[in-house]
Amino acid sequence: MPGTALLLMAYGSIDSLDELEAYLLDIRSGRPVSPELLAEFRHRYELIGGASPLLKITRQQAAALQDELNRRFEPSGIEFQAFVGMRHWQPRIHQAVAELRAQGFTRIIGLVMAPHQSRMSTGAYFSILDKAISESGGQVEVIRIESWHDAPGFIGALAEHAQAAMKKFELPPFVVFSAHSLPARILQQGDPYDHQLHQTAQLVADKLGLAEQRWKFCYQSAGQSAEPWLGPPIEQVIEDLCTQREKNILVIPIGFVCDHVEVLYDIDIEARAIAQKHGARLERSQSLNTSPVFIHALAEIVGKYAYPLSGD
Repeated sequence: MPGTALLLMAYGSIDSLDELEAYLLDIRSGRPVSPELLAEFRHRYELIGGASPLLKITRQQAAALQDELNRRFEPSGIEFQAFVGMRHWQPRIHQAVAELRAQGFTRIIGLVMAPHQSRMSTGAYFSILDKAISESGGQVEVIRIESWHDAPGFIGALAEHAQAAMKKFELPPFVVFSAHSLPARILQQGDPYDHQLHQTAQLVADKLGLAEQRWKFCYQSAGQSAEPWLGPPIEQVIEDLCTQREKNILVIPIGFVCDHVEVLYDIDIEARAIAQKHGARLERSQSLNTSPVFIHALAEIVGKYAYPLSGD
């Protein structure tokens, strides 16, 4: 049987500070970057080592997932080859499509490394993919994995990492689930993003056996624009918990599957500093990254879409 290309798509981030201004211009669709904004983001990246590990980890995730899928599907004769394409930086989705087309692949499984569906996030990735395929010419079958927010393996992986983090505390912590904010207007557009995130939080809370009054969902890393963004923001949630005399807080970033600046700075540095200012301790569950339980979960998710190809 012909091979199947698996395209992992992620946001993209810089490999060095020299790329920062061009990267911010890309994210802002060419709108000028003020010196203040550039300085602020330079400071954030400096504090996490001067670059983001996102591309490196995404490539590691792709390699591990390729190996796991090929192991699982070997009896069916299906072979997978994984490619990586970024939305806002190198290697771009267009480059990945050009590479897999040059190698003769005509079947692509598209997987955005963001579990929750939104026209503004996952939808944007697939729009770029569609354009890249159209420009590449030829007939290509695209299998879209639109969301996987409630996949049992994904929920189990989050819960396993959360349980490990809970052991850092002598007393049970208050659990805060977080995800990247989007403009609040998506709620009026019937976008599934907010609903799916609350579903994920509830499923993980149930898996952990958390009482309803011992956890909360919030948003983080809102964009710098005048329009309202989804909330409540994590900064306010932490302030409120500290006011309520919570001394132990565990953040579980359910909207992120990889270490990058929104995790390493926004949670590990900024959110933790707010808690420390009030005499509270804040810890974070480790990112899923390439943990075996997460790679197995991804293989289950992809396998459900690839299974009809096996002829079983």
